[in-house]
Formats: sequence, C-alpha cells, structure tokens
Amino acid sequence: METKVVLLTGASAGIGLATANLLMNAGAVVYAASRRGGENKKASVGEGQIINIALDVNNEESLKMAVENIIKQQGKLDAVICNAGNGIAGAIEDITSEEVKYQFETNFFGAVKTIQACLPVFRSQAYGKVITVSSMAGVIPIPFQTLYSASKSALLTFMNALSLEVKPFGIQCCTVLPGDTKTDFTAARIFAEKANDSNSAYYKSMSASIARMEKDEQNGRPAEFVAKQMVAQVFKKKMSFTVIPGIEYKIFNWLFKVLPSRLSNWIVGLLYA
Repeated sequence: METKVVLLTGASAGIGLATANLLMNAGAVVYAASRRGGENKKASVGEGQIINIALDVNNEESLKMAVENIIKQQGKLDAVICNAGNGIAGAIEDITSEEVKYQFETNFFGAVKTIQACLPVFRSQAYGKVITVSSMAGVIPIPFQTLYSASKSALLTFMNALSLEVKPFGIQCCTVLPGDTKTDFTAARIFAEKANDSNSAYYKSMSASIARMEKDEQNGRPAEFVAKQMVAQVFKKKMSFTVIPGIEYKIFNWLFKVLPSRLSNWIVGLLYA
C-alpha cells in the first residue's frame, strides 16, 4: 500500500495526539503540528512516522513554509486534518470583543488558513482530503460555550460549501463532530476574564453549567475512539461527508434536525441552563 502523507494540526494532545499515533501505526507519515512542535522530533513504527513540527495556524507564512517543506521531503500531501482548537467559557454579556476574536481565530480562521495553504497542492495532484474537527456543539449549541458552539457551527457550514467548490478537482471533504470526549481539553478550557466574577448576573448558572459539561466530558469516550474514525477516513477511497462518533450522538443529531427549535432549546436548557 502506498504510504499516506498527512498534515495534522493540534497534534500535541487529546484527539490530535491519538490520531497521530494511530496514523503512524497504520504506516502513514504524519507531520504533527503544534505551536511548540513537540519534545521529540521524530517517532516511527515500521513504515509509519510522526514528524513533529512547530506551526502556528494563524500565521500564513508559517503554514506556507510547512506545506512547502512537506512537498520537498515527501513529494506529495494526501490529507490535512484540522484539529487545532480551544474553548472559552462564559456568558456573552461577560465576554470582551478580544475574547470573541480569540475564540474564532484558531477554531475557524486557523482551519480556513490551513486548508487554503493545502488546496493548491491538492489541485495540482488532482486529489486530496480535507478533514476538520467540528463538534456536536456546532449542531446543538450550548449556553456559556456560545462562542465555541458558533465557531464549530461556522466550520461545519464552511466545509459543506467548500466541498462543492473543490469537488471538480478530486478533493474530498469530511467534517468530524465528536460529542463528549475525555481529553485535556477540559483542563485547558479558558474562562472569560469576567466570567469568574461572583458579582456577574450569570455567575451561578454559568458555574453550574460548566461543571455539568466538564463532568460529561470526563465521563466521555476516550480520544482514541474519535481518532480511529478519522484515521479510517484517511485510508478510505471515498470519505464520508460527515462523521459522528457514537450512536447516541447520531441519534441526537437526527433528533435536533427534526424537532422544533423551541423544543430542542428547551431540552438543552434542562441540561445546561
């Protein structure tokens, strides 16, 4: 089987790290990108390799150089997986404009810039796979994670439209929508500067809501469960348009498409508001 070459962002922890390891074990060469580049420069199992690289998805020059280096070293790029992301918790009234920009910078614009850097290569090859990690929160918006939900929803919509633009060039698109997953994301969650002010009108409800979310996350499936499904897409001849790991989340996705908005919002409110 021909060796797959993959660029993976957000590869230093959680779903990204699990994906990098599984791809390597499956024989792929993985350019595992993160801001720091990882402690170990290379790892290998058989034909598979992880090559850690320092990459800022918000820096277009950094992205351009990374893609150029991959082509110089490997002669091709089979897939890009946009996994870099973060989360800001807090009530909208308590969040600053700078925090809004920060949330979208990596989750949405970082993915867009990464994909833009790869598309010329994919077009010249007449093939390529674009995989992004959205979230069930992009389908079922969650209070006090409003910006996170909005950024993931924007990414899902972006991918749907992108797939139509690039299909004539042999480029495939797939969006993965994980539900609750046990990763370091929970501990890394950022709170808006004003969110922890006990004088905020939203403090009690926000705190209770985030505590429930964090409990669900830590009781969620392991990162490897999501990673396995992404790795499968890399090796499939024809990728799925969307991947929703977990039968329960497939059911939730279907329900929230058919239920009236008022009813679906009421259900979410019972859980998190």
